Amino acid sequence: MIIDPRNHDPRSIYKLMIGSIVPRPIAFVSSISADGIRNLAPFSFFAGVSADPPVICFCPMVRSSDGKKKDTLQNIESTREFVVNVVSEELVGQMNLCSGEYPPDVDEFELSRLTPVESDLVRPPRVGEARVSMECKLRQIISVSEKPLGASIVLGEILRFHVQDALFDNFKIDPDQLRAVGRMGGPTYIRTRDRFNLERPK
Repeated sequence: MIIDPRNHDPRSIYKLMIGSIVPRPIAFVSSISADGIRNLAPFSFFAGVSADPPVICFCPMVRSSDGKKKDTLQNIESTREFVVNVVSEELVGQMNLCSGEYPPDVDEFELSRLTPVESDLVRPPRVGEARVSMECKLRQIISVSEKPLGASIVLGEILRFHVQDALFDNFKIDPDQLRAVGRMGGPTYIRTRDRFNLERPK
């Protein structure tokens, strides 16, 4: 099968991408509007970019329903701060609840009943139940496309890590304690319990 994206509807290409680029980690991003309204939303186009300085990226897409920017992106454009919370198995229900499209005045912390905890260095709160959270300041936003299902790349420098003590051993994270989940295609998610090791060639 050979597919030329120019000959197909973007929604079909989106399905092809999310079914092929798997598993994807989930950035559960907390942000705050210029008016102080909290927002919490998951994004699975998410990756680490650099360790010196520590930088992550995630990619909020333009909503296909109305062609508007997501609240998270608008908040970060206004405040230049956000927190990335790692999604563990016990948070998937609340994370999924926060994935809905809600008006900007809806506080997803209240909606999901997750605990907002004051961050050390940025205004947006972190998720108290998350086992790893990263306070970030915005470095750059790159607009890739403003069309529906287009996206921006948000680059954030990590100013502060919050890691539960039980996970942490000499800067290594115990995956059995973290119990992270990943995103597959459609409504499907994956646990990270089935793992194997390979030594890199020297």
